[in-house]
This record gives sequence, C-alpha cells and structure tokens, in this order.
Amino acid sequence: MNCLTNFLFLFLFILTSLFSIGQTPDSTNNTATFSGSVGLTNNGFSIIPSFSLNSPAIVSTLSFRKKRFSFDPDIRVALDAKNGGFLWWFRYKLIDKKKFGFRVGTHPAFTLIKRQDTENGKTTEITEMLRFIAFEAVPSYQFNDHFGVSAVYLQGNALQKTGPQQTRVLFLNTAFTNIGLNKNLYLNVFPSVFFLNTDGYQGSYLTATVAVGHKKSSFSLQSTINQTFTSNLPGNQDFMWNVTLNYNFKRFLNKTTNL
Repeated sequence: MNCLTNFLFLFLFILTSLFSIGQTPDSTNNTATFSGSVGLTNNGFSIIPSFSLNSPAIVSTLSFRKKRFSFDPDIRVALDAKNGGFLWWFRYKLIDKKKFGFRVGTHPAFTLIKRQDTENGKTTEITEMLRFIAFEAVPSYQFNDHFGVSAVYLQGNALQKTGPQQTRVLFLNTAFTNIGLNKNLYLNVFPSVFFLNTDGYQGSYLTATVAVGHKKSSFSLQSTINQTFTSNLPGNQDFMWNVTLNYNFKRFLNKTTNL
C-alpha cells in the first residue's frame, strides 16, 4: 500500500503542476477547461457525508470539461492508503441554460476497506477493494450569481456479493457562493439535507460545508459537518466534522495550448 500512496501523491502533483500554471488565456478561444482542488483533511468524508474514513486523508476533486461533457475523477484516500475511494465520473449536461440545468452521470467506483481475515486460527487486518457502478440525475436552478439550488439522485450497485449491495440517496442542496466578506475575502456556504437507503437501512441527515478563501490566493479553508436526524444504519455516527485545506486551480485549454 505504500506504493499506492506514493503513486497517488505523484499523480496529484503532476496534475496540479501541469494545469495550475498560466490561467489567463483569451476565453473566447477556449475549447475545454481543467479545474479542481486537492486538499488535506483531518477526516476524509465520502461523497455521501454520513460515511467517513475516520482518519486524515487526501481529497481531490478534478474536472476536465469540454462543452457539455466532463470527466470528473474524485479521489478520497487515507494517508496510509488502507481505505478510501476512487470514483471516475463521466457526466453530460442534457440542459445547460443560464439559470436551469439538468445533468446526468455515471461512474465506476473502487472502494478500499479494512476488514479482519482469519486463516489457520490467525486473524489479521487486510485491505479489500470493493467495486461499484453508479449513476446520478441532477436538476439545478441558479437564481443569481450568489444563490442556487439543486437536487441529486444517486444510486450505486455493487459488482461483488460482499459489502453493501445497493445504495440510494437523495440530496436537496442550496448554495450561497462568492459572498464578499471584504475586498478580497469571500465565503461559500453549502447547506444540504439528504435521505439515504442502503440495503434497506435508512437515514436522514443535515450536512453543511463552509469555505473561506482569498481572491488572490489559490488556497482555501473549508469545514464540513454532518448531523444525523434519524438512522438505523449499523455504525452510524450522530455527528461528524472535518477541516480541509484546499489548493484550487483552473486552466483554460484551447487549440494552441501545449501541455
């Protein structure tokens, strides 16, 4: 697993080095964009915030977008690389208006989990990889430059007989973005409620992310909380939180861009 950790750090370093330099091209000639963030957190949350790695983690959300298509890798891995997840999103905007949008997407996912394995009377902790296939449907409406709402229906299905077999979740999201605290500081707030069903176990939750950044800096600081309303999921935690330091970048790619 040390090799996987080293590969992950190298992969993220190369991507951010390639695409975070020279971010001021003429947007009229843009054919694609590459953007994302790479963060270090004290507690890695899943894309479903009721699940957590319960350990410090590297979190990276990337997006390569061309017209209505995008490829969006989502990587969340503990520092020892013994648990975490790799999602490879393929998304398409069916409707892409100024205010209203509707997106669909699918991804294969690979999840690393720790479990106990007993052989010849000896029990050891091993890391197992679980595989899933999932899809999403996302309508959204942007009221103005600072406020928008969206809903996300996400369903994941296992590709093996062990572990959770089917997970369905509905998110109801709001987004307050680019709120000016002063001339340079900005605030983003993302409250959400969601309803989760995993193999018949159910839960309802409140989650919220708050991020603060400086207009002249690529770094931002964010914190996420997750509060359980009701849940009968095994091992559910009533309240979780984390703090993440992010490095954010965006690069416009055009016909003359040389990578």
